[in-house]
Amino acid sequence: MHTENISFSTAGGDTTAFVTRPDQGATRAVIVIQEYWGLNDHIRSIAGRYADEGFCAISPDLYRGAVAKTSDEAAKLMNALKTDDGLDIINNVIQTSSERYSLTHFGITGFCMGGSYALRAACELEGLSAAAAFYGDIPEESVLAKLKTPTIFISATQDKWINAEKVGTLETAVERYELPLTSVKYEADHAFFNDTRPEVYDPVAAADAWALVIGFMSDNL
Repeated sequence: MHTENISFSTAGGDTTAFVTRPDQGATRAVIVIQEYWGLNDHIRSIAGRYADEGFCAISPDLYRGAVAKTSDEAAKLMNALKTDDGLDIINNVIQTSSERYSLTHFGITGFCMGGSYALRAACELEGLSAAAAFYGDIPEESVLAKLKTPTIFISATQDKWINAEKVGTLETAVERYELPLTSVKYEADHAFFNDTRPEVYDPVAAADAWALVIGFMSDNL
């Protein structure tokens, strides 16, 4: 596979993205949005896994170079990131990478904070053909009502942040507005997909979720 960092401009300032492409090339891409820790080696490894599956994977740096080492640092970075800035970065990386790599179809995925942005981007941005949001926060109903992109929302029953009440609110909106979203629940904890955190990582749930998302992206991109 081929990896590189690209730079691009946004309204809030320049930033970069980590790009991983399969050796045989690809016209389909998945935007991989970071957890609240930042664009770290774990997110880069997920990008590599998408390239192994034949997708171009693009991970924009929403923090513009900062990576947290503690949960307190991560929370401060996440809270300092304005939603409009995050969406603008995602929108600009889609445009930049589309032109640079001749990409024709885009999906988006994200984890924790990245799941929040993946779901919101699917509601508010043009040019996305699929979204897979892992245990991210739920946007307000007026935003959810805009959703036209096929989406999977993956949650965990032991998650104290994205809890059953929040997921229930999402599912109610899906029924009310007949949204193209499937809610998938695992008997696991928040961040169960993160194999660098043994206290929450669930290999069985993570493997099942990965197979589900790869199939979903393959069908929709």
